[in-house]
Amino acid sequence: MFPQQLTDPRVFEIARALQEGFDKHYKIFRETSAQAQKRFEAADWHGQQLAQRARIEFYDLRVDEAVERLENEYQASALPMEVWHQIKLFYIGLLTGHHQPELAETFFNSVTIKILHRKYYQNDFIFVRPAVSTEYIEDDADGKPTFIAYYPTKESLRADLKTMVINFGLQIEFENLDRDIGFVYDALQEQVGKVRLRTNFQIQVLSSLFFRNKGAYIVGKVINGFRSLPFAIPILHNSKNRLYIDAALFGEDDLLALFSFARAYFMVDMKVPSAYVQFLRTLMPRKPRAELYSALGLQKHGKNLFYRDFLFHLSHSHDKFRIAPGIKGMVMLVFDLPSYPFVFKVIKDYFPPQKETTRAMIMSKYQLVKQHDRVGRMADSLEFTNVAFPRQRFDDELIDELRKFAPSVIEEEGDALIIKHLYIERRMVPLNIYIQEAEGSALEHAVIEYGNALKDLVAANIFPGDMLWKNFGVTRNGKVVFYDYDEIEYVTDCQFRKVPMPRTEEDEMSGEVWYSVGPHDVFPETFGPFLLGDPRVRKIFMEHHADLLEAEFWQQHKERIKAGYVHDVFPYDRSRRFIHLIQQSEQAAGLTDPNPEIAPVEEPVDVRPVGAEIHDQGVLSGFATGGTTSV
Repeated sequence: MFPQQLTDPRVFEIARALQEGFDKHYKIFRETSAQAQKRFEAADWHGQQLAQRARIEFYDLRVDEAVERLENEYQASALPMEVWHQIKLFYIGLLTGHHQPELAETFFNSVTIKILHRKYYQNDFIFVRPAVSTEYIEDDADGKPTFIAYYPTKESLRADLKTMVINFGLQIEFENLDRDIGFVYDALQEQVGKVRLRTNFQIQVLSSLFFRNKGAYIVGKVINGFRSLPFAIPILHNSKNRLYIDAALFGEDDLLALFSFARAYFMVDMKVPSAYVQFLRTLMPRKPRAELYSALGLQKHGKNLFYRDFLFHLSHSHDKFRIAPGIKGMVMLVFDLPSYPFVFKVIKDYFPPQKETTRAMIMSKYQLVKQHDRVGRMADSLEFTNVAFPRQRFDDELIDELRKFAPSVIEEEGDALIIKHLYIERRMVPLNIYIQEAEGSALEHAVIEYGNALKDLVAANIFPGDMLWKNFGVTRNGKVVFYDYDEIEYVTDCQFRKVPMPRTEEDEMSGEVWYSVGPHDVFPETFGPFLLGDPRVRKIFMEHHADLLEAEFWQQHKERIKAGYVHDVFPYDRSRRFIHLIQQSEQAAGLTDPNPEIAPVEEPVDVRPVGAEIHDQGVLSGFATGGTTSV
């Protein structure tokens, strides 16, 4: 405790300035999220993408503003530590009755760590544990509740489902809402079966829609007796700018796929984010709160929670960090802790000649992925600076590797090994290792999924650059995800070319490239020798994805993207879409054309059911903005 003394008059002013800085941040964050509905109604997909990227930058901008203000007005970095003790206590008092106290605590950490030297990062100065409870925080009486409950009977269920959709107040007409509600009703009946509706039968839905890419999602649960059934209902635009319900997703696995670590963050208008997270945890109890906060766009607080979980894991384990299994990268040094489901990636100090890159360029690639639509195919990365690990938990071989390849990134200080910059990602089985061990249907699935992953990336305007199998991973449920970003480019920045015809016999027999190659030139037909050396793999790949070896495939997608077309990439299997039911009913009625109101699907079909993708996203704290995170 700090000595008993008169409180410094600056204490309350600084605490209030910190709160004002956070409140400004969350006000802008919430306004941008709320405007997602207007962008959805206007089908402003490019505006949605721009807003998604801009929103990620809001937090750091507000932190920098707060740091500048505290330094200019109060010379904050020169204040005695006793004053900082008092500032924290006054700040806690200001959060009583606050609607986002947990986020405000993380903001305090981020600002404080930028001001203080890392030797002061102790529990007394930052919020390692929460000081203000988020239990039972609700909106004010004049605001909307976190969720709305409907109490249908068997007779009113269909009508109540329709009311539920209408109550979200979308300003665009549905093409045929009664038809779509019929599909949802039938799908729900399949889930519930012929069971008696209990006294407590109800449908609870979160009050705000979840917006991402070109879709809006209703998220809720059906309660009947002791059973709770999570669900999500995606709403899309058709080709005539009218709305339709595309599918009905049920169960935890469907929700886990929707909230995947490899997808962009949602935009949701939330006054009390902790209440949304608590509701979502009832739908997905296997998902940590850290991952849910991140999925809602609150990734800085997700990082804070992740750090707390990481500290807990370290204190209850004794295995050592080691060099990660697999082929070593030329750009990144990767290590892991066997008992922990994440990998740690450090940019090396120098690269081989064929890697014409820099640390700044690599960091920019990772930031690009953070801000981009990851379409279920790019793992989210968690960026940290000055993280202090216990030195005794690193094996000697890993220490030697760090000293050899990344000496500028590490610092040994007493019993701590400080890593000045690193990324953390969910651990997956490298695809090259998976393929070596796979046989039969497992091998076929992996190769098909690899091609699907490439096509989804193309749809998102991403060319992975290095397409080798080792740069892709397989999640625990079979989804193939890309995770090596140092060579990614926008598809629209690449020149996809055919290999020119040889001019002479010497050209044809030459082992060297005899034609000119520009810095952004890509020759898809040359992918084969690098990817398809295994005859088993080649047979499957050529059967399903031979078009990836043709320049025309890439050129056509590039032109469509440049023309402004935004592809649909669904977080559920295409077989779940109601369009198939529409087409079946039309065929039964003798109609030959599919419903023209719903745009055709052009994305590759996932080869596994929707449950094949599990959400595996982790996150470390607002400590990423500077200073040492003491582990």
